[in-house]
Amino acid sequence: MLLKLAKGAFDGNNLRNYGIRAAIKTKARQGTRQLLIECKRSEFNLYDNSPGDAHFKFGTVPLASSGWLHKKSKDDWFHIKATVDEKSEHHEMQNVEEFFRNTEVAIHKPLIDNLQVELEIKQLTEIQRQAWHKLYDNYHVLIAAETGCGKTLTYLLPILQKIVERKQCEAGERKLNSPLALIISPGRELTEQIGSVTHRLCKTLNINVKTLLGGNTKQLLINPEFGEVDVLVASVGALSKLVTTGIYRTKHVRHVVLDEADTLLDDSFSNKLAHLLKKFPFHRNRTNNDLVVGTQLVFASATMPTNIHEQLHQVIDIETIHKVVSSNLHKLMPHVEQRFLRINKSDRLGHLLAIVKKELAHRRPVIIFSNKTPTCDYVDIFLNNSGVNCLNLNGDMLRKIRAGRFEQFQNGVCDVLSTTDVGSRGLDTTRARHVINYDFPLHVSDYIHRCGRIGRVGCWEKCVVSNLVSSRREIDVVQRIERAARTGGLLSDVNANIKNIINKTIMEDMKQAGVPLQVDEAF
Repeated sequence: MLLKLAKGAFDGNNLRNYGIRAAIKTKARQGTRQLLIECKRSEFNLYDNSPGDAHFKFGTVPLASSGWLHKKSKDDWFHIKATVDEKSEHHEMQNVEEFFRNTEVAIHKPLIDNLQVELEIKQLTEIQRQAWHKLYDNYHVLIAAETGCGKTLTYLLPILQKIVERKQCEAGERKLNSPLALIISPGRELTEQIGSVTHRLCKTLNINVKTLLGGNTKQLLINPEFGEVDVLVASVGALSKLVTTGIYRTKHVRHVVLDEADTLLDDSFSNKLAHLLKKFPFHRNRTNNDLVVGTQLVFASATMPTNIHEQLHQVIDIETIHKVVSSNLHKLMPHVEQRFLRINKSDRLGHLLAIVKKELAHRRPVIIFSNKTPTCDYVDIFLNNSGVNCLNLNGDMLRKIRAGRFEQFQNGVCDVLSTTDVGSRGLDTTRARHVINYDFPLHVSDYIHRCGRIGRVGCWEKCVVSNLVSSRREIDVVQRIERAARTGGLLSDVNANIKNIINKTIMEDMKQAGVPLQVDEAF
């Protein structure tokens, strides 16, 4: 009998039997309690106030996913329920005009008019209000806040106000291609999006905005364009080459913004970025009563960069960076339901098609994430062959093919987008209602960014994340997420420097295998 029980308990930790006992003890108290986590095996259900239950007192956290490495766990599932609705999640907002009436700055009225008319923004989020004075007062600022809370407008509004003031009292004329502000992003689609928002905010202002995309840099080097530029929005690769060759001048730049800073500080970009930043006269000291002439550096990210000191200590005084951090940073979104399904890899396509068709029947746009380009392409081909109109977007696509793909999804030309993590960083996908992780992300930071494509400010409809989980590495990340959901704590070990994580893992594996390795020659 004991042997039979051991073979049947696929969790390996007797948590199933323990959960049954805990469920029996608490069943009488569950009547009106809110269900926080719903599981296929109801003994793992979690209700509000559960930290007072016995299993929390003994310091253990029973996980529904604890046995998912066992083959008998196929088709097991759990759902992290939405505990608040979309509107209440963004309730801490303030009317735009009311906020600026109470500031000491005489905000330029056309700027506020453009915000309300062109962008239809009537209220400011908490992070936008918190960061305003730090940014306007020319401090170096790190804006770290959850996805979808309006970080782009957080830095744009004070910087554009400063540019308006500077141009009004500007003494001499600047040379062509001498911007006052640079906004740097890691990808093409995000650069286009930021450029579009900036153009609309500056529609009636005397501010010239230029958007610079990668893909045609060689042509710009051979036949450069010159003009009056106040704000330059650019991808990091294209900007680095054009600044190095002197086509764009850095002498007058007073604001540099790193949007999606955690990605830009990844080892994939760091050398190129560090070389670029050394060209700007960043101020190294700033006191409350002493305005230092120099360039301001602003970081914006949904995951806190972990290597700022390592990458930037030669560029600025790290101690002068003021952090404006949201209380929801690195937390699971409480207004979005997140579903986790343990399945075999061979069954993923069938589950994917069923979910997509169900959502399209209700006219709910879907974004599907894969970890690699070949899988992203395969999902796109499969869905189109199955009668589902699907768009494909990944970083390996040719510029001419890639151009406009995201806009087609945004504009409603197509309701299904198959993409890699190139579509997860910073893009304003307000119309999306469902994110499907066909490949479950192998890093918590990627999960945060993918989930952030839905439930954004301005989207008041119910949104869902569906996760198809198969491999051991995926299950490890799932367990970290479930543990955070059950304890109400922060997601652990959030590090967006993915290349650095991979390199360290490779080095550790080689070390355990006894392979000699010179650190300075490895990568």
